[in-house]
Amino acid sequence: MELNIEKLQTLLGVMVTELGAAQNSALVIIGEELGLYRKMAERGAISSIELAEATDTKERYVREWLAAQAASGFVDYDAATGRFTLSPEQAAVFAVEDSPVNMIGGFVALDAIYADRAKLTHAFRHGGGVSWTDRCNCMFCGTDRFFRPGYKANLVESWLPSLESVVEKLERGAWVADIGCGFGSSTLLMAKAFPKSEFTGIDFHAASIEHASGHAKGMSNVRFETARAQDFEGAGFDLVTIFDALHDMGDPVGAVRHIAKALKPEGTLMLVEPMAGDSLADNLNPVGRVFYAASANTCVPASLGQEVGAALGAQAGQAKLTEVLKAGGFSKVRRATETPFNMVLEARL
Repeated sequence: MELNIEKLQTLLGVMVTELGAAQNSALVIIGEELGLYRKMAERGAISSIELAEATDTKERYVREWLAAQAASGFVDYDAATGRFTLSPEQAAVFAVEDSPVNMIGGFVALDAIYADRAKLTHAFRHGGGVSWTDRCNCMFCGTDRFFRPGYKANLVESWLPSLESVVEKLERGAWVADIGCGFGSSTLLMAKAFPKSEFTGIDFHAASIEHASGHAKGMSNVRFETARAQDFEGAGFDLVTIFDALHDMGDPVGAVRHIAKALKPEGTLMLVEPMAGDSLADNLNPVGRVFYAASANTCVPASLGQEVGAALGAQAGQAKLTEVLKAGGFSKVRRATETPFNMVLEARL
């Protein structure tokens, strides 16, 4: 076998980057758990000794952690002073909880990927799925933390206003179901923004619903219940929402069909899904790379662990999603708005 040295060198360069990223993923999670990033954001330029003292950690570990972060470009290093800093941009990604570009949740979810690797290997070899209920607990909190910043930045300010007449209904008082709500971040954001409307968060994962209910204490216009998307109770909804969850469902057509029956005739389904083109070639880019990997590790196994097992995948694309929506009973589907990471589809009966 004759190798093209130029292509080999390029690939090896990529592999070095990949190994560095994989090794540092664990260190990012450690930095989050120990409050290292947050303390750096508070203190400004800091030495390893000072950071260890401020976080009650051991300096020799912190020194090596800082070196790895600096080599990754996650923190800045001043060789003249031997001190490290988080720039405003780095703080927005690693330290500021409410930042719309906070990426910590994606790293936290990786803990579950590696913890569940043996289950995934078994599924690859023998078929079947890895049910959401069988995943490591850090998958649930990591998923919520990954998506929450985008919802906080876009849901009330741009996604809902992109829908026809929906904000006006919510301001007057509407009945809303948030399907596949997980920890309820999307449900609670809407409930706080529109106090005259009633919101029901629905998810088949009982532990997530319990967690969501804990965050809803003191709010009279929101409740959470454990139920499947294809047979939850209730009818006459003005708005039904699904945030980054339809592609995880085993029977998305069945879920959409049930939603169509639960909506008022003039009601709206808002479907938020990962940004994707309609073909593999369209998605061979950095964003598609992240979503395809997450899909292979999480989304497809989740769907295959349920009845039907449609396994749409996180890069289904608008054409396939429209096909699902129309098969479920919706006649009008349009892309209402988008971000670099999400598309928002509006479906009407």
